[in-house]
Amino acid sequence: MGFRINFKCNTFVKSLFMGKKVVGVAMGGHSSEREISLESGSTVFQFLPSAKWKCFKIVVDFDQWTVVDTQENTYSLNLKNFTFQMEGKTVHFDVIFNAIHGAPGEDGELAKKLALQKIPHTSCNQSIAELTFDKRECLKKVKDLGVPVAKSFLFDKGDVINIDAIEKKVGLPCFVKPNSSGSSYGIVKAYKKKDLEDAIHTALKEDDQLIIESELVGMEISVGAYAVEGEVKVLPITEIISENDFFDYDAKYNGKSEEITPARLDEVLTNKVNTIVEKLYEKLKLKGVCRSEFIIVGGIPHLLEVNTIPGLTAASLIPQQVKAAGIELTDFFESLLSEAMKKNS
Repeated sequence: MGFRINFKCNTFVKSLFMGKKVVGVAMGGHSSEREISLESGSTVFQFLPSAKWKCFKIVVDFDQWTVVDTQENTYSLNLKNFTFQMEGKTVHFDVIFNAIHGAPGEDGELAKKLALQKIPHTSCNQSIAELTFDKRECLKKVKDLGVPVAKSFLFDKGDVINIDAIEKKVGLPCFVKPNSSGSSYGIVKAYKKKDLEDAIHTALKEDDQLIIESELVGMEISVGAYAVEGEVKVLPITEIISENDFFDYDAKYNGKSEEITPARLDEVLTNKVNTIVEKLYEKLKLKGVCRSEFIIVGGIPHLLEVNTIPGLTAASLIPQQVKAAGIELTDFFESLLSEAMKKNS
């Protein structure tokens, strides 16, 4: 009976969508990055050609997940089997493009749901997503791989704030960061001892776990990577010159930075960065497009973080790097979908 039902459903989908693959572009989510995610997802939705793909937005909220078509018609997503009803029939997704920054897209929760339904997607599997979403564990793993990182001090909500111990470990100025957040939400730069307590309380509004890192002085760069036919492709490096004191939310999304792609690096340093990025992609078993951030200190790239669901808005770095590589965004997004569909997570 199940086979006959699936056969009818597949026949319906093929006839209704003229044989196109059904794509769900997941966006929104539960974190402070929700609005950025909606923009990223809308960019993907806009650039995927309707002649090849039947695309739907999957807008994620706390209380419900909603499917939206090109005419803005909405459908309720059944999270038990990741389907929705359209014209009285059940529609299944062939592939999901994950554009959810933060929970539940970047932390592995979406990957877990999709793995249960054997639906391929453009992001890392659950265990890798959980690792990279946890800055502490990710940086520990990266350090074990021989990639330099900043000195760090770990702080949890409820811990006694020992200013002297923090200064001794990481020095001043230092950066107080939520352990699991992106888009620079909650990051505070503390210049003096008297700034540290307020910085910690600010960052705790985003996460109960913090990582306090030493300041690295040097050129800040960002570089994306993805895979095609199992081969890692590194995009042109972006050099970041922030008008603010660091590359914070305002610098990232409100035009308060100069972003130079490709970065003004010599061939030797460019190759060094690319080698590290390839190594991270392979050793961490990354998937889809990921972006790594570095500060170059004395000719040595120090990793800040690995972002497995990077921004794809008009102001984001990956689209700039794709353009600098001479690739059309449409072709880039399609390659991510095609690569995802070759194997389930």
